[in-house]
Amino acid sequence: MKIGFGYDVHKLVENRKLIIGGVDIPHEKGLLGHSDADVLVHSIMDSILGALALGDIGKHFPDTDPKYKDISSLILLENVYKSMKEEGYKIGNIDATVAAQSPKLASYIEEMRKNIGRILNTPIDNINIKATTTEELGFVGQKEGISSYSVCLLQRI
Repeated sequence: MKIGFGYDVHKLVENRKLIIGGVDIPHEKGLLGHSDADVLVHSIMDSILGALALGDIGKHFPDTDPKYKDISSLILLENVYKSMKEEGYKIGNIDATVAAQSPKLASYIEEMRKNIGRILNTPIDNINIKATTTEELGFVGQKEGISSYSVCLLQRI
């Protein structure tokens, strides 16, 4: 077994869609980034890459490469999944937390779990996603950005 940890953060800005866990969430602001800036999927990708000692998403999908401009992070997750399979591993489980003061994410979590489980070819029971606020503290609490933390357990196939 291997364990990995991931963290990601993106700034909230106007004139961008808010995509979290592959779900388009209605909100007055979206996350700034080269891709769709899906903070949850980015932290999950980093946890998987970390468990495999393969670096991070910046190494695999650099923001200097135009082919990743506005790409869906679910497509990037598919690439990470392929690397994981090539290394001989499958998902044991993923536990992730999204920190956002707003919007409220609870009603979107099941769809996020389904999206991620589908891409990683694992039952939804292996994907846990939680949402929290930061009680109006820090950049998340001041609605300047959203962050996500995740851990994964990989098992040998």
